[in-house]
Amino acid sequence: MDRTELSPARRRTDRARLPDEVVDVLVIGGGVTGAGAALDAASRGLSVGLLEARDWAAGTSSRSSKLIHGGLRYLEMLDFALVREALHERGLLLDRIAPHLVRPVPFLYPLEHHWERPYVGAGVALYDAMAFTSGTAHGLRHHRHLTRKQALREAPCLRRDVLTGGIQYWDAQVDDARHTMTVVRTATAFGALAANRAQVTGFLRQGERVTGATVTDLEAGRTFEVRAQQVINATGVWTDETQSLAGERGQFHVRASKGIHLVVPRDRIRSEAGLILRTEKSVLFVIPWGRHWIIGTTDTDWDLDRAHPAASAADIDYLLQHVNAVLEQPLTHEDVEGVYAGLRPLLAGESDSTSKLSREHAVAIPVPGLVVVAGGKYTTYRIMAKDAVDAAVHGLDARVPASVTENIPLLGAEGWEALKNSVNVLADRYGVHAAWIEHLLGRYGSLIDEVLEPLKDDPSLGEPLKGAPDYLRAEILYAATHEGARHLDDILTRRTRTSIETFDRGLGAAEEVAALVAPVLGWSSEQQAKEVEHYQGRVAAERESQRMPDDATADSARMGAPDVVPVR
Repeated sequence: MDRTELSPARRRTDRARLPDEVVDVLVIGGGVTGAGAALDAASRGLSVGLLEARDWAAGTSSRSSKLIHGGLRYLEMLDFALVREALHERGLLLDRIAPHLVRPVPFLYPLEHHWERPYVGAGVALYDAMAFTSGTAHGLRHHRHLTRKQALREAPCLRRDVLTGGIQYWDAQVDDARHTMTVVRTATAFGALAANRAQVTGFLRQGERVTGATVTDLEAGRTFEVRAQQVINATGVWTDETQSLAGERGQFHVRASKGIHLVVPRDRIRSEAGLILRTEKSVLFVIPWGRHWIIGTTDTDWDLDRAHPAASAADIDYLLQHVNAVLEQPLTHEDVEGVYAGLRPLLAGESDSTSKLSREHAVAIPVPGLVVVAGGKYTTYRIMAKDAVDAAVHGLDARVPASVTENIPLLGAEGWEALKNSVNVLADRYGVHAAWIEHLLGRYGSLIDEVLEPLKDDPSLGEPLKGAPDYLRAEILYAATHEGARHLDDILTRRTRTSIETFDRGLGAAEEVAALVAPVLGWSSEQQAKEVEHYQGRVAAERESQRMPDDATADSARMGAPDVVPVR
């Protein structure tokens, strides 16, 4: 079996091995930090188990702004160390770790007043200088100052009466869910055992020491135990709940902050660059996203359901109001294709015994055998993972090498540059248009042959989905055979972005997708129908929640859809 496949057979094998082995490190949480910790530990030669209660990246790590950036606003807060750290990671991701998944994106900072130029210009210049001195090349262009005429040439969508000029700079973006899943696959290539839809329900103890976890396989409805030398809790906004399973209060607490994003068609905003706008609370991004724009985000406390945070009508109105303040042609609710809400895990407080490894994340050992990592931002996931594994290593008897993930390309990165030069060759080989090859290289890199090889036996896989023409049928099949998708929701929401990139939220593609993957995932006709029915219910609940006036009513509406039906 290919060690890089997250296939149904691979899940069964890893699930069967986990109760029979004592792993060095058991990681709980399949978001980007947990996936990164599994890769970090496995690449040091440690035996690793990785458990995720739902789908890979199902929580925060699929619902971010999808930016890989240093964070200009942190400069204003004088948090230079954090910005430098994040810019260093941005450079690594662009150049070495994931050049096939992370790509440069230009942003325009519109200037409303003349006095803003020296202030903003100094900040952006410092940002570029810190990137240059961070120790990694990044291939991004240097910022430039624009007159009003030049700014309008870049972004004709802007209102002339609120514009005196602009400053353009470059950052990077990533499909967060695809990147996280690829980190998981890379960890398995180094020997990690991985199981999604496997929920930790308790910890094993020997005296005070945590020695493993009790786990419920949500697909099979069976409970099993995994023994480990060290356990890493990387469950994000669920950190406090997971930590409570150990009977410990914890050395810090995590507060959930909700951020929502809107997705609108590319033709609704005429601009060659993304936009970064100031609001009374923070900043607002308008981010290029293929044939779409992502507009976000908000920042509000959330203490309701954490699995399915809901966007309310008030949230949507807030974003439209602020982006329309600078647009010549305002957006309306009818322009919104998709909406998604995510929760940021923010540190709410910490004790003196906490090992605070940066301003943004913290690592602690509340009881022997248990390491907790929380906080942070997507861009610095690798540092968070390294710090968590470093803490776990102190509890192991053996001598363990230092982290090497700085030099490990993710699956699909090796040979990607050469393949970019062979687009026409690949198009001829598989009989698909060169534009599709470029699309696939940006999603799979050098794994593109795995995606397209089935076309030799079934040419229909080279056709786009009827209800979601941005994706080939082959990509849907690959999501089930190689990328760990277990349910229809996984494919339409995270392996592809159909749920936010189409006005019908993916309903028109649901039956076709379910029929494609049913044989691979072993679905009966009844299960196939349940998958479609569940997805339809989820979309209806989300749409209803987005018409509600506040968080409480939006949450109640979203909870009207039950969770995904397991495959029994």
